[in-house]
Amino acid sequence: MKIAAHHPIVWFARRIFSGVVVVWAAATFAFLIQCVLPGDRAQIIINATSGNVGVASSAELAAINAKYGFDQPLAVQYGKYILRIPHGDFGESYQQHRPVAGIIAEQIGPTIILAVTALLFAWIIAVLTTLFIAGRDNMWAKLLNDTQVFFATAPPYWLATILLVVFAVKLRIFPVIGGSSPAGLILSALALALELSGFFGQVVQNEFTRVLEQPFVTSARARGMSDFGVRLRHVLRHAALPGISLSGWALGKLLSGAILIEVVFARQGLGGVLVAATSSRDVPIVSGAVLVSAGLFVLVSLIVDLTYRVVDPRIRLT
Repeated sequence: MKIAAHHPIVWFARRIFSGVVVVWAAATFAFLIQCVLPGDRAQIIINATSGNVGVASSAELAAINAKYGFDQPLAVQYGKYILRIPHGDFGESYQQHRPVAGIIAEQIGPTIILAVTALLFAWIIAVLTTLFIAGRDNMWAKLLNDTQVFFATAPPYWLATILLVVFAVKLRIFPVIGGSSPAGLILSALALALELSGFFGQVVQNEFTRVLEQPFVTSARARGMSDFGVRLRHVLRHAALPGISLSGWALGKLLSGAILIEVVFARQGLGGVLVAATSSRDVPIVSGAVLVSAGLFVLVSLIVDLTYRVVDPRIRLT
């Protein structure tokens, strides 16, 4: 029996295949990073282990090359690297001499929590502002719209610094050091969310204004439903679709932005680990983070696509 191209099984298989391709491309990029960086990898490992910058002997270099397989052809190294990834083996840290997967697993939780919280904050801000200003032409609507545009173009790092100085240093409402407490999460998540809320707000607001002119909106009002009820129950569901389709990209952006924000607020997470790994040229940790980010992006994109089909009955999987 022939399966139609739009069948859910075919769609799901294509999504899995495209996800595998994305992870494979990220793995290839991570491998090339290790190969093209200047300097001998064995010498970098010796310097990271000893803490001294010097020239190692030929015997020391040969021992490190043999241990990590650097003396094998690049094609062999690449094949072994790719085959280890499905088993969760991203190599060993040059500096900590521990599996990279374990190091990332210890730190990625707070980073994911920060990114997801920021995405939730961004949606709440975007939805609330859209419900009140879309399709209206008054002073408050124009002010909120201009605020959205400002936030959409403001760098999160700059916003984080402003929030930290005002609400933590001056007003002392929130702790200066984020830590792992809920109170320490709010400012860092808000710093990421404000930029994204401006972007979401502009996208959703444009669609919201268009949907307000549809016949079913007029019918709902004719049945006696309040303006706010029409906006919340009917218009928002359709207007949110463009924002939902962009949420996968947004969460990937938040994961990368969270690393900088964690440094600003001294939060636990991948930020401090990656900064230390970059400064010490601990390439396996950096490439491992690239792989994990690619995997998370694929997973989130799949969830967003499924959510899109649940929200919009016209393309729902049956």
